[in-house]
Amino acid sequence: MKNKSICFVYLLTILLIVRYNDAQASNKVTIATIGGGGGLVKAGDNREPQKLVDQIIVYWQGQFDKVLPGHPDLILLTEACDRPGGLTTKEQFNYYKIRKDQVLDYFATVARANHCYIAFGMKREEKGTWWNSCVLLDREGKIAGIYNKNFPTTDEMDQGIKAGSETLVFQCDFGRVGCAICFDLNFDELRVKYEKLKPDIMLFPSMYHGGLEQSKWAYACRSFFVCSFGSTEVPSEIRNPLGEIVASSTNYFNYTVATINLDRKLAHLDFNWEKLTALKKKYGETVTITDPGKLGVVMITSENSKISASEMVKEFNIELVDDYFNRARNQRNKQLGMN
Repeated sequence: MKNKSICFVYLLTILLIVRYNDAQASNKVTIATIGGGGGLVKAGDNREPQKLVDQIIVYWQGQFDKVLPGHPDLILLTEACDRPGGLTTKEQFNYYKIRKDQVLDYFATVARANHCYIAFGMKREEKGTWWNSCVLLDREGKIAGIYNKNFPTTDEMDQGIKAGSETLVFQCDFGRVGCAICFDLNFDELRVKYEKLKPDIMLFPSMYHGGLEQSKWAYACRSFFVCSFGSTEVPSEIRNPLGEIVASSTNYFNYTVATINLDRKLAHLDFNWEKLTALKKKYGETVTITDPGKLGVVMITSENSKISASEMVKEFNIELVDDYFNRARNQRNKQLGMN
């Protein structure tokens, strides 16, 4: 009996080790982003706030139906996703006071029923203060985090929207998620804070596309970057940490669903050429080395269920891009007597 107990403990230990390694390697996450938003629900002759709330919920029921068949782990909706189009500023705030948490509560039922995270932008009031926020709901429909836009536009601040001051990263069961909203993307000081926090995914609900800034943020933060844009005329996209678009909505479909792998590391080509060749030779199709060209940096992604990208890099002594840049920086400072 004692030997059976020992064997059971041993097998349990092995299973826990295997599960731990699996959790650390080939970390695939399915992301959906939906462009457009509540602005496509035009108020028209209808100005009754509760009827508009009901219309917004019906609209989002139809939008969720487009992406839920893909079983996403995370769905991103745009900035002010529950605000109808065609309202004056005064009418908008009257609408918000009736809307309260009705749309949020509906999103929570969707998250819970489909066991997925949902992130979305909304104007909200808290203790008499108005914020432009990105709300993250977890798989149970509970609030996992709220980010308040750090850089509202001057018009927003004139309307009473307060600027946030916190740079937040939220822990999900698949990785760490950060948020930026619309005008935020123009401010380097915010991006630099996120670079230090090292998110796995940056979420960007917005009424402004940002163009090259999206790729800039993705590469600088070494993170995936997901945009939900408040118009169907401009694409909502998913970028990898090299700044490349890996999935996008189109003129035909206002959404995209894609599976990304968070188990990745970025390395510079300098001093790593032979090591990268050896890495690929050993692990073959279970490792992907992505070269965007012109950058001199590649992304190493583990497709191996038992060996993480970190372990692969360590095994072949591959110098990561930030380590290389810091080594060059330190050598320069030493040469100039700045240390």
